[in-house]
Amino acid sequence: MPADNFLARRGFLLGAGALGAGALVAGCTSNESPQEPTNQAVAAGSGDNAQPGTPVTVGFSAPAADHGWMAAMTKNARAQAEKFSDVTFSATEGSNDVNQQIAQVETLINQKVNVLVILPFDGKALTGVGQQAMDAGIPVINVDRVFDTPLAYRMWIGGDNYRMGVNAANYIASQLKAKNVTNPVIGEVAGIDSLPLTQDRSRGFKDALARQGFQLGPRVSAQFTPESGEQQTANLLQSAPKLDALWNHDDDQGVGVVAAIQNASRSEFMMVGGAGSKNMMDLIRNDSGPVKATVLYSPSMASSAVALARLLGQSKGPGDLAEHEIPSELTTYSAVVTKENVDQYTDVGFDS
Repeated sequence: MPADNFLARRGFLLGAGALGAGALVAGCTSNESPQEPTNQAVAAGSGDNAQPGTPVTVGFSAPAADHGWMAAMTKNARAQAEKFSDVTFSATEGSNDVNQQIAQVETLINQKVNVLVILPFDGKALTGVGQQAMDAGIPVINVDRVFDTPLAYRMWIGGDNYRMGVNAANYIASQLKAKNVTNPVIGEVAGIDSLPLTQDRSRGFKDALARQGFQLGPRVSAQFTPESGEQQTANLLQSAPKLDALWNHDDDQGVGVVAAIQNASRSEFMMVGGAGSKNMMDLIRNDSGPVKATVLYSPSMASSAVALARLLGQSKGPGDLAEHEIPSELTTYSAVVTKENVDQYTDVGFDS
């Protein structure tokens, strides 16, 4: 993800109901019973890092969990905290109101949590409160949507949007070349075009296709929602009587993309998704329709953020690296999930 800030990773983050500015979900520790069964991706730790250490209170703030990917981010963070007997997890009620999120983070600062994990609704708008926490001596792990300045965080962790496009294109090219398809028609259902993340994904896709000797064909832009995915894909299919492959940027909107393909009774092309939902992984495993792969932008990054927050709070470094300190940046990899390897990635899948 680039340093540009954006208002929302996905289009359906708007419209959450407002809550009290300081509203918090009750803190929990790993020896408390979880509210509901979870099957989230968590890091177990290794060596000395896996052993209980100094108690750490991790504050957590994210937007409203009002769709699949964002809901998984919050669930993963909580599930990770529950793995550690030495972690107390203090989470704010998710909000898409930037002023409310700022106030909630300020409440966590006033509570003197040991470490803060912040996924901002708007990185630019939350930069000031991130810097406020850092100035107060509370390390901040900035997740996904980057703040305006590194002064506002100790560490950033997030996905690689450009490589999502590259890996989607490379997989499609390899499949088409294996079938000796020449001059293929390759379509794209992008997300919101005004967002830097969408621009990066599309640029990576187009660059990698060109390197493989292919060019991009029909392209539409959706809004990261199933409804927009269905509508825009229907438009694309009407304009393209023949397709060989289609890349959809986002598996939440992919629910609508698949519906549009089924409604049009089209079966001559393969489809690759994006992000890594359980829904798409199930379709890939069954291999009974157009979806043959999805490129990860995994919400497991929230699990890793909490695990790293614990180590920061205990002044520990990463156990398997030579460095003594937690790195300042960590970019997750956009692996391609196919029928051959889907079972390896089920644990990081999320419900669309």
